[in-house]
Order: sequence, then structure tokens, then C-alpha cells
Amino acid sequence: MTDAVAYPVGTPGRAWGDAERDQWRARQTRHRRYDRDVLPRIEALADRFERVAYGQLDYAGETYALHALGSRPWDPALPAALITGGVHGYETSGVMGALAFLETRAAAYAGRVNLLVAPCVSPWGYERINRWNYDAVDPNRNFRADGPSREATALMQLVQPRLGQFGLHIDLHETTDSDESEFRPALAARDGKPFEPGTIPDGFYLVADAEAPQLAFQQAIVAAVEAVTHIAPPDDTGQIIGCPPVAHGVITYPQRDYGMCPSITGAPYTTTTEVYPDSPRATPQQCNDAQIAAVCAALDFVLSV
Repeated sequence: MTDAVAYPVGTPGRAWGDAERDQWRARQTRHRRYDRDVLPRIEALADRFERVAYGQLDYAGETYALHALGSRPWDPALPAALITGGVHGYETSGVMGALAFLETRAAAYAGRVNLLVAPCVSPWGYERINRWNYDAVDPNRNFRADGPSREATALMQLVQPRLGQFGLHIDLHETTDSDESEFRPALAARDGKPFEPGTIPDGFYLVADAEAPQLAFQQAIVAAVEAVTHIAPPDDTGQIIGCPPVAHGVITYPQRDYGMCPSITGAPYTTTTEVYPDSPRATPQQCNDAQIAAVCAALDFVLSV
């Protein structure tokens, strides 16, 4: 079945130009505030971590200061771990989970690993509860040096001086019902392609790198999260978002080919978490806790090998 959703912007079969992108922008409404929800929590953590300003976005006069938090002091003798949230701004528990990890659990890793945490990579998307940025670009398909996402290139510049130090990168995401109702139809409309309906997984799963899946690492994370929330089973075709599972709750993508965030450090251990906040079996707090559990399990595994 195709063309199941008629997206309200654009002409079927024709990719968007500037006019359609402007129409799409006009439909985006600010629902929450980065400067009220996120920045005060970053500022409150600045007495325990180094606050790193790594860029500023300016979208039609709206400015967003980009901040990360790092271990203080940074010990070059220790391994490093990058934790990212809000690459897709609408995926709330990625942002809140990263902040809550710093607030409640990060102290246990002091002196054992250098942490670098970018809790809200896409603040414009966070405020609009949108997958894309202001330019109708998906940051998580554009982590490449010449890519069009300013959020992605800013993060790449942040990590560049520390390349070679990272043992771990965990990127915190969600899969939501709005993926199917809004974002996949928008993608099809933007690119002038037919919409192909899919299925939203009911539960948590991980996306490993197809080139280096590190299944023992992935399974350790799934086992920890399973104590917090349920793990997504395969659908009726035996797949999760069109991919065959390679382990319980684990699928793979070619991260570098797709321009995904976990490809930027060259770390041997990488993963993308996917929490399902729309499940009747999960609360927002459980979603945040699942992200924290995933981060801690990932760190514990890497520190044990």
C-alpha cells in the first residue's frame, strides 16, 4: 500500500523547493522552551562538570547556544565516552535522560572514564517537537563533514579534538507514533516519493552498527533496560522497523553510510537507543529511566573489557 497519507505540503511526486520548505516552516509551532527546560539544568551542572560552548544556531533571528558537559578534570590517561541526546529534538527522553544521568549517576564514574555529554543537539527541533531542523533536514542522516545540518557539523567539531580517545558513543533516541503519522509522510513528501506505511515497534530496542555490531555489548544494555521497560518484539514479518533483529531487541544500520551520529567518534562500542514513549505500558519516567539504565550498562560493559 502506498500514498496512504496525503501530506499537506507539496505536490505528490515532486520534491520540495524553497516555497514548500517555507510552507512547512510556517506549520511549525514552538511548544516548549530550550532556554527554560534544558539550559538551566546545564547551568546547574556546571559546578560539577566543565560546560563547553560548542556553537550557536541562528534560525530566522532565533538563536540557540549549544552546550555540552565534560568531565573535570579531563584525564587523558582514561578512556572517553560520548553521550548524545536530542539529535532528533522531539525525542524527549533522550534529552531528559542525558541530563538525569549527569544529575544522578555520573558521579559513580568519576576517575574511571572521561564523559562528554551533549544533551540537546537539536534545540530548534526540541522546541517544535520535530525530527528535522529549521531547514527541513534530518540531523541524524547528515553527520558528514560537508553535510547540510548545522547541528551535526557543530557536534562533529566538538568531538574532533578528542578523536582517538573515545571507547564508547551512545546516542539516545525514541521511536514514536508520530514517526508514522507525521515524520515519515513528511519525508516522502519532501523527497517527492510515495509514502510506504510501516509499523512502530512496541518497546525498547537498539540500533547497532552493521559494520561492528558488538552484540555482547548490545545485549548487556538490553538486559539492563529490560528491568525498567519492555523490549520490542519483531513484527508479523519478523522485523523491527524493516530490519531483521540480530539479537533480542537489536537491529543494525550501516551508521557511517547513513550519516548517523554514532559514526562520528570512531569508538569501538557504539549504539543508538530507541525508547517507545507512546506505549500504554510505559510512562515518561520509565522512558527517562530506560535511557539512564542504557547509559550505565554501556559504561559498565566498556569499563569491564
